[in-house]
Amino acid sequence: MRTNLTQLLLYLFCCLSLWIFFIETSMSENTTIPVKAGVVLDMDTWLGKMGLSCISMALSDFYASHGHYKTRLVPLIRDSKRDVVGAAAAALPALDLLQNEEVQAIIGPASSMQANFLIRLGDKSRVPIISFSATSPSLSSLQSQYFIRATLNDSAQVPAIRAIIQAFGWREVVLIYEDNEYGNGVIPYLTDALQEIDARVAYQSVFQPFATDDQISVELYKLMTMSTRVFIVHMFTPIGPRLFAMEKKVGMMEEGYVWILTDGMTDILSSLDESVVDSMQGVLGVKPHVPRSKELESFKIRWKRKIQREYHPTNNESFELNIFGLWAYDAASALAMAVEQLGATNFTSQNSYISRNSNDLALYEYPKPVPIFSDHY
Repeated sequence: MRTNLTQLLLYLFCCLSLWIFFIETSMSENTTIPVKAGVVLDMDTWLGKMGLSCISMALSDFYASHGHYKTRLVPLIRDSKRDVVGAAAAALPALDLLQNEEVQAIIGPASSMQANFLIRLGDKSRVPIISFSATSPSLSSLQSQYFIRATLNDSAQVPAIRAIIQAFGWREVVLIYEDNEYGNGVIPYLTDALQEIDARVAYQSVFQPFATDDQISVELYKLMTMSTRVFIVHMFTPIGPRLFAMEKKVGMMEEGYVWILTDGMTDILSSLDESVVDSMQGVLGVKPHVPRSKELESFKIRWKRKIQREYHPTNNESFELNIFGLWAYDAASALAMAVEQLGATNFTSQNSYISRNSNDLALYEYPKPVPIFSDHY
């Protein structure tokens, strides 16, 4: 009797041990490590909305096809709220993500001006800054090991513009651009490329991003007095669309004028007001080529449904997916893969390299006040 009881207890102990083993194994297999990643975008812009939607889709698709991965990227969204001092202000949400959330990477910011500040913050905190839309070549000169550009820089389009000028045999051009990190960055590359084909930059017309309509008109009338009729425009919103509206008003969109756009505006034409697009009829723009594929068309359909469901665009709004959205998708997917390859054990105890002291903002030199409009010869 005593022997049977001992055997029964031993049997129950073995069963219980096996049950605990299988439970622990199952829990181990199903446990994932959350890894925080910041997303800093201008959420009042089409670029910000499109970028965020593509990042969300990228992570959903990635983990749907890699369900066995141990890590899970958790995006923490911050709005950089583009305004007059948006470049410096973009550092504030990023600093919050680093100090209070201890993120392991930041996707963003949207603009090259904001990126200049965030790259320095990334260097100090030793956290990667991954931008899918900061295109200024000048950012590369910062030589930051923590800045990852998940996009082409603006110099990539220079050969295409040079080929257009050369094909038509134009010998003089006027460069029109905005006076900031985005606008200034590509100008040396354009100037050198045009010199290679014996074309001369006759004049450089430089606008501050928030120049008034009167200031824009004064400069356009000055351009009308010049003999050169070929203009290369390197601008973004909001100054770019306003410039073309004024050009039509003063009569510079008529026959005899040539307008060439860089991809900054060419890529966002579908998001501009219909009246602005109408004023740009006859303008020639360059943009990256994306080969068609079944996968891309399927993604566009899914993305369109998501945008309509989340933002409810009106009938007058015709938002189209562009290259920046695809780069946002790729940036998020690449980050998720990198986090997994780095290993789950590296994220079980997250450490921030930046102190929780607001005085860290002292590392920035905020831009000095500048005139609203300036000329560069």
